[in-house]
Amino acid sequence: MSVVCPECDNPLDIDTEDVEEGEIIQCDECGTDLEVVSSDPLELAAVDEEGYDDEEDAVAVEDDDEDE
Repeated sequence: MSVVCPECDNPLDIDTEDVEEGEIIQCDECGTDLEVVSSDPLELAAVDEEGYDDEEDAVAVEDDDEDE
């Protein structure tokens, strides 16, 4: 199956039977590490050292000092 790299739009030819969800692959063009988020349909997400490089998944930390 062909999918594009979310970072550089390079077409990637990936056999969905050869990858599992959670597996990390690398884009041949830009070198970005990509995690297989879903294998059916095939969906990739760029990852950094902390996990997904996706601002929507970021959790806001609130200061609990107000209760004291």
